[in-house]
Amino acid sequence: MRIVVLAGGIGGARFLRGLKRAAPDADVTVIGNTGDDIHLFGLKVCPDLDTVMYTLGGGINEEQGWGRADETFHVKEELTAYGAGPSWFGLGDRDFATHIVRTQMIQAGYPLSAVTEALCDRWKPGVRLIPMTDDRVETHVAVTLDGERKAIHFQEYWVRLRASVPAEAIVPVGAEQAKPAPGVLEAIAEADVVLFPPSNPVVSIGTILAVPGIREAIADADVPVVGLSPIVGGAPVRGMADKVLAAVGVEATAAAVAEHYGSGLLDGWLVDTVDADAVERVEAAGIRCRAVPLMMTDAEAAAAMAREALALAEEVREA
Repeated sequence: MRIVVLAGGIGGARFLRGLKRAAPDADVTVIGNTGDDIHLFGLKVCPDLDTVMYTLGGGINEEQGWGRADETFHVKEELTAYGAGPSWFGLGDRDFATHIVRTQMIQAGYPLSAVTEALCDRWKPGVRLIPMTDDRVETHVAVTLDGERKAIHFQEYWVRLRASVPAEAIVPVGAEQAKPAPGVLEAIAEADVVLFPPSNPVVSIGTILAVPGIREAIADADVPVVGLSPIVGGAPVRGMADKVLAAVGVEATAAAVAEHYGSGLLDGWLVDTVDADAVERVEAAGIRCRAVPLMMTDAEAAAAMAREALALAEEVREA
């Protein structure tokens, strides 16, 4: 079975770990979000790609879900002592090495997709990890700070401000001019199923879909497309997805997120059992829906979610 998964950060990475357990023989291609990418200290940092790579490769900090295990922060402390910012983004010493290698390779002329493949040679995540594009795309958020409306990088909004002010607009800068990375459209065309894990529907999966050609390829593919709700009981399972959903006019409910993707894209949608009353609304929108446990409390719970997603995909296929 060939499975394509659109993935953001922690939620996507943990779901993928469950998917590998649920379907160990599947050929999995992960299209990773690069809208969270940021340039810091002269280095290109790709948080979502690295979170997938570290999680599946056994190097992730399990407690926080991002960054390296057994990390130290001596370089960050020295940079702060020099007054070199930003101090709010916590790059660890082990993590710095990844960004240094990536930046060196990009400066040598290698595209991000080739660099990601090279980095994965070390980590062996057990999936094919492809960035959504080799072009520079960075998500910005329009906010009002001290009475002034301005656009700031998504990482500043998410990490420094902790989404403490309303997001007035979400803009994936550069997406309209970007092209899918080599292998992205081919993987979608050859897939047996496409999955949307419980990643942020606006700034993770939404940014991937903003790259011209990707949404269209998924919509046109003659395969089941199944998503899992990142909203449980009217609140994000993790993070602050409700803040960015509000910016695009979508209520923070499992049904509204399914409608946001739309029946032209989604064939199936899983909601948590606490949101079982949303099933009828989602199915009225033309999307087959089932209520199952969606809390990734451990690897087996994530695997159970993946099995439910694949089962719903098969149900859609046979309909």
